[in-house]
Amino acid sequence: MSVTMPDAALLVRGLRKTYKDVVAVDGLDLEVRRGECFGLLGPNGAGKTTTIEICEGLTEPDSGEVEVLGMHWASQGMALRQRLGIQLQETQLSDKLSVFETVRLFRSFYHQGPDAAELIGMMQLGEKSKSRVGGLSGGQKQRLALACALAGNPDLLFLDEPTTGLDPQARRQLWDVIEAFREQGRTILLTTHYMDEAEKLCDRVAIMDHGRQIALGTPRELVASIGGEHLVEFSTGDAARVPDVEALRRIEGVNDVRLDGGNVRMQVNELHRAVPGLLDVINCQGIPLTELRTHSATLEDVFVALTGRHLRDE
Repeated sequence: MSVTMPDAALLVRGLRKTYKDVVAVDGLDLEVRRGECFGLLGPNGAGKTTTIEICEGLTEPDSGEVEVLGMHWASQGMALRQRLGIQLQETQLSDKLSVFETVRLFRSFYHQGPDAAELIGMMQLGEKSKSRVGGLSGGQKQRLALACALAGNPDLLFLDEPTTGLDPQARRQLWDVIEAFREQGRTILLTTHYMDEAEKLCDRVAIMDHGRQIALGTPRELVASIGGEHLVEFSTGDAARVPDVEALRRIEGVNDVRLDGGNVRMQVNELHRAVPGLLDVINCQGIPLTELRTHSATLEDVFVALTGRHLRDE
């Protein structure tokens, strides 16, 4: 039975995939709308890569249904491959081919799309056109992989951890290319565990943990859902000496307080009221303060609020 929805580029219903004793994807539902950049976020092991590989037709699910651009892999795989662009988490390209030869090869797989020179220019690799792939930097290799993914002028682009391991400048160069693709009205499914990347690029995000979706919305909606625009974190340096939690919760503008050993984390709405209130409590109780920091709430904070763990804990 088809689950087609008019504005959906990708629909996933009841997806499940198990490897030996590990449930990688556990009854996942997703809907990616046409023309949006949709982020699939979570720590390593959350099931992001398995999910995207099933959607790309590279892995068979144990159960569930996947519909891509209104089509199914089992019956319309050849047509689908002409309309998709895929950048894997690790793209292995021939080190001995030149940049131009590599892009020309990938372009030959598709009925339509930009020519090799245009793709190379789009990725700002013109000066490296005749260079061998093996001599490229990490950022240049990632841009080359993206050029190959765009060779067929795809309607839907899959990007699996596209900026992992890149330096900040290389990451931002890749972000510019992804944003330009989205501005053309194309659809992107992006997996990442970089929260700043998701906040910068994604229209909506789904947060995954242990193979399940635990939150869905725009970055702004998800940040608002934790009930505080700012985070105040401080440490006493001694797990046995922390302020009274109820006294902290009574401070004006404080929405939530969490303890982690000698570290305390407060979700607050108004920093100018919460921080003086915190200092008053600390002073009254005679507890030393060894560290204090504040920041605006992020998607990382959403994950911590939902799971009690940081994304990098695993």
